[in-house]
Amino acid sequence: MRNKQLGSLFLVSVIDILGFGILIPLVPYMADRFGAAPAVITALFGAYSLCQLIAAPFWGRLSDRYGRRPILISSLAGACVSYLILGLAHSLGWLFASRILGGFMAGNIAAAFAYASDVSLPEKRAASLGMIGAAIGIGFTLGPAVGGLLAGNDLRSASFVLPAVVSACLSLFAILLVTFRLPESNTVERRKEHGSRARIGPVRMLIERPALRWIATAALLVTFSQAILESIFAIWALNKFGFGPRTVGLLMFCLACLAVLMQGGGVRLLVPRLGEIKLATLGICAYVAGLITVAEAPSLVITGLGLALCGVGVGAFNPSASSLASKQADVHDRGAVMGTYQSSSSLARVIGPFVSGPVYAALGPSAPFLTGACVTVFAVWFIWRARPQAPVPVEQG
Repeated sequence: MRNKQLGSLFLVSVIDILGFGILIPLVPYMADRFGAAPAVITALFGAYSLCQLIAAPFWGRLSDRYGRRPILISSLAGACVSYLILGLAHSLGWLFASRILGGFMAGNIAAAFAYASDVSLPEKRAASLGMIGAAIGIGFTLGPAVGGLLAGNDLRSASFVLPAVVSACLSLFAILLVTFRLPESNTVERRKEHGSRARIGPVRMLIERPALRWIATAALLVTFSQAILESIFAIWALNKFGFGPRTVGLLMFCLACLAVLMQGGGVRLLVPRLGEIKLATLGICAYVAGLITVAEAPSLVITGLGLALCGVGVGAFNPSASSLASKQADVHDRGAVMGTYQSSSSLARVIGPFVSGPVYAALGPSAPFLTGACVTVFAVWFIWRARPQAPVPVEQG
């Protein structure tokens, strides 16, 4: 039964993120049609992440109180509406409206992770969360390529309505899958228990649960450097090597594939042998090494090697850290805990793009990657702070 539920959740997650990924590379071109400056285009991405940051804990608490399925369905319906607004936008204001709505309705990721935690045995939780991470990675890997094909090559005549309609239809299909294939994982008994307890906000939750605070901080640092890499890589590759969109797209596709393979398969093999703490640490170290390699890469081959290390590193870190975060939750508040944990990543994705550009302009092409590496290395210390503490032996009098 658990495998069937996880299989359905995997499919829902792939379809959901695929619809989101289709429109990611098209948003800058949509904004450019309305004469938006680069800083405004970046703000479109920041606005989504900021709204997601605000809303994620709220959606997590709702999923604890009312169940995972209603939150998944509501989030998918909100995404569907935001896609249609985006595709039909006739001004920059409508583009911002679409991104803001999409960010506020992005409760699906926290609910999906909470659902996977609900139906997983403790010893298999990291593997289950890794599978959901792999589903997200597949959607992000395939989505941009599909969006580019649907929009067309000629930017002057590119159609953004068709990709938006396809994304909306994918959301509707995911809603049907949740409705008919995904039984509720947060039982009535658990929800009653949640209702009988006082609600705890995300700040108080982080204060009262030190381990969750350390894990969320580590995730913030790693995701911050991811956001730097994703936002500046194309500009860096163009200016340093003259790489065009096809080469950059191929490199990013390979990075995403390695992350998906690690999350979907590698984690299953390595967690039983190493545990989440050690695997997350190795992931951080691999990611830092990858950033440094990219920063100093003299050729395409070395650049590819650096991105491969980044892909393996993030693929090892994300499910390990998610599993550690889920272990800080009780059965009645998993959604709130995972929503709080996901907020740290959302905050990083707000900050990263606004840092990468100025650092690149002020300190040179390699500076953003080296900055990310220097920041991310501290995540090792935070992850190790989250280790379970051995009980202090009591002296016998």
